[in-house]
Amino acid sequence: MFKHILVPTDGSKLSEKALKRAVQLAKQSKAKLTALHVIPKFHTFAYQADMIALTAKEYETSSTERARQYLRFAERVATSVGVTCEAAHAFNDQPFQEIIKTAQEKKCDLILMASHGRRGIEGFLLGSETQKVLTHSKVPVLVYR
Repeated sequence: MFKHILVPTDGSKLSEKALKRAVQLAKQSKAKLTALHVIPKFHTFAYQADMIALTAKEYETSSTERARQYLRFAERVATSVGVTCEAAHAFNDQPFQEIIKTAQEKKCDLILMASHGRRGIEGFLLGSETQKVLTHSKVPVLVYR
Protein backbone atom coordinates (compact mmCIF):
# COMPACT_ATOMS: atom_id res chain seq x y z
CA MET A 1 0.00 0.00 0.00
CA PHE A 2 2.35 2.78 1.22
CA LYS A 3 6.12 2.75 0.96
CA HIS A 4 7.18 5.90 2.81
CA ILE A 5 5.12 7.79 5.36
CA LEU A 6 5.94 11.27 6.66
CA VAL A 7 4.68 12.03 10.15
CA PRO A 8 5.16 15.60 11.40
CA THR A 9 5.28 15.93 15.19
CA ASP A 10 5.10 18.89 17.53
CA GLY A 11 5.54 16.85 20.69
CA SER A 12 1.91 17.18 21.81
CA LYS A 13 -0.08 14.20 23.11
CA LEU A 14 -2.27 14.17 20.00
CA SER A 15 0.82 14.29 17.82
CA GLU A 16 2.24 11.31 19.73
CA LYS A 17 -1.00 9.40 19.13
CA ALA A 18 -0.82 10.20 15.41
CA LEU A 19 2.78 9.01 15.37
CA LYS A 20 1.79 5.69 16.96
CA ARG A 21 -0.95 5.28 14.35
CA ALA A 22 1.55 6.07 11.58
CA VAL A 23 3.91 3.43 12.96
CA GLN A 24 1.08 0.84 12.94
CA LEU A 25 0.23 1.73 9.35
CA ALA A 26 3.90 1.61 8.33
CA LYS A 27 4.26 -1.83 9.90
CA GLN A 28 1.14 -3.14 8.13
CA SER A 29 2.30 -1.66 4.82
CA LYS A 30 5.96 -2.62 5.28
CA ALA A 31 6.73 1.06 4.77
CA LYS A 32 9.47 3.21 6.19
CA LEU A 33 8.72 6.29 8.25
CA THR A 34 10.17 9.78 8.43
CA ALA A 35 9.39 11.80 11.55
CA LEU A 36 9.68 15.58 11.12
CA HIS A 37 9.69 18.43 13.60
CA VAL A 38 9.54 21.98 12.24
CA ILE A 39 10.92 24.77 14.41
CA PRO A 40 9.86 28.38 13.82
CA LYS A 41 12.75 30.70 13.02
CA PHE A 42 14.02 33.01 15.75
CA HIS A 43 12.59 36.55 15.71
CA THR A 44 13.35 39.37 18.09
CA PHE A 45 14.08 43.04 18.39
CA ALA A 46 16.92 44.44 20.47
CA TYR A 47 18.95 47.58 20.54
CA GLN A 48 22.32 45.80 20.55
CA ALA A 49 23.34 43.31 17.86
CA ASP A 50 25.30 41.07 20.25
CA MET A 51 22.15 40.55 22.35
CA ILE A 52 20.35 39.16 19.30
CA ALA A 53 23.20 36.85 18.31
CA LEU A 54 23.53 35.34 21.78
CA THR A 55 19.78 34.90 22.17
CA ALA A 56 19.40 33.46 18.66
CA LYS A 57 22.12 30.90 19.34
CA GLU A 58 20.49 29.88 22.63
CA TYR A 59 17.13 29.59 20.88
CA GLU A 60 18.61 27.40 18.15
CA THR A 61 20.35 25.16 20.68
CA SER A 62 17.32 24.68 22.94
CA SER A 63 14.91 24.25 20.01
CA THR A 64 17.15 21.69 18.37
CA GLU A 65 17.45 19.73 21.60
CA ARG A 66 13.65 19.75 22.05
CA ALA A 67 13.27 18.54 18.44
CA ARG A 68 15.72 15.73 19.12
CA GLN A 69 13.67 14.64 22.14
CA TYR A 70 10.48 14.49 20.07
CA LEU A 71 12.25 12.66 17.26
CA ARG A 72 13.99 10.16 19.59
CA PHE A 73 10.54 9.25 20.88
CA ALA A 74 9.41 8.65 17.29
CA GLU A 75 12.45 6.50 16.55
CA ARG A 76 11.91 4.42 19.72
CA VAL A 77 8.24 3.80 18.93
CA ALA A 78 9.02 2.80 15.34
CA THR A 79 12.04 0.62 16.00
CA SER A 80 10.27 -1.17 18.87
CA VAL A 81 8.00 -2.80 16.27
CA GLY A 82 10.58 -3.15 13.51
CA VAL A 83 9.73 -0.07 11.44
CA THR A 84 12.61 1.87 9.90
CA CYS A 85 12.42 5.49 11.01
CA GLU A 86 14.43 8.47 9.87
CA ALA A 87 14.28 11.66 11.92
CA ALA A 88 14.52 15.19 10.55
CA HIS A 89 14.06 18.69 11.83
CA ALA A 90 14.10 22.04 10.08
CA PHE A 91 13.69 25.74 10.80
CA ASN A 92 10.80 27.37 8.95
CA ASP A 93 8.18 29.96 9.90
CA GLN A 94 5.66 28.14 7.72
CA PRO A 95 5.61 24.55 9.01
CA PHE A 96 3.13 23.44 6.35
CA GLN A 97 5.59 24.44 3.61
CA GLU A 98 8.39 22.46 5.25
CA ILE A 99 6.13 19.43 5.68
CA ILE A 100 5.18 19.46 2.00
CA LYS A 101 8.77 20.12 0.89
CA THR A 102 10.10 17.25 3.01
CA ALA A 103 7.42 14.87 1.74
CA GLN A 104 8.35 15.71 -1.84
CA GLU A 105 12.13 15.57 -1.30
CA LYS A 106 11.95 12.21 0.47
CA LYS A 107 9.43 10.86 -2.04
CA CYS A 108 6.84 10.08 0.62
CA ASP A 109 3.56 8.68 -0.63
CA LEU A 110 1.58 9.65 2.49
CA ILE A 111 1.63 12.39 5.11
CA LEU A 112 -0.07 11.30 8.34
CA MET A 113 -0.56 14.13 10.79
CA ALA A 114 -2.62 15.13 13.78
CA SER A 115 -5.39 17.66 13.75
CA HIS A 116 -5.59 19.78 16.85
CA GLY A 117 -9.28 20.38 16.22
CA ARG A 118 -9.34 24.17 16.00
CA ARG A 119 -12.73 25.20 14.70
CA GLY A 120 -14.78 28.28 14.17
CA ILE A 121 -13.19 31.65 14.79
CA GLU A 122 -10.16 30.12 16.56
CA GLY A 123 -9.38 27.98 13.53
CA PHE A 124 -9.90 30.95 11.24
CA LEU A 125 -7.68 33.31 13.24
CA LEU A 126 -4.92 30.90 14.24
CA GLY A 127 -5.05 28.82 11.11
CA SER A 128 -4.22 25.18 11.02
CA GLU A 129 -1.02 23.66 9.74
CA THR A 130 -3.00 20.51 8.97
CA GLN A 131 -5.53 22.49 6.94
CA LYS A 132 -2.73 24.24 5.05
CA VAL A 133 -1.05 20.92 4.26
CA LEU A 134 -4.39 19.50 3.09
CA THR A 135 -4.93 22.53 0.87
CA HIS A 136 -1.47 22.69 -0.70
CA SER A 137 -0.06 19.16 -0.74
CA LYS A 138 0.00 16.97 -3.81
CA VAL A 139 1.01 14.05 -1.56
CA PRO A 140 -2.05 12.34 0.02
CA VAL A 141 -2.71 13.40 3.61
CA LEU A 142 -4.31 11.29 6.34
CA VAL A 143 -5.51 13.35 9.31
CA TYR A 144 -5.61 11.72 12.73
CA ARG A 145 -8.01 13.11 15.36
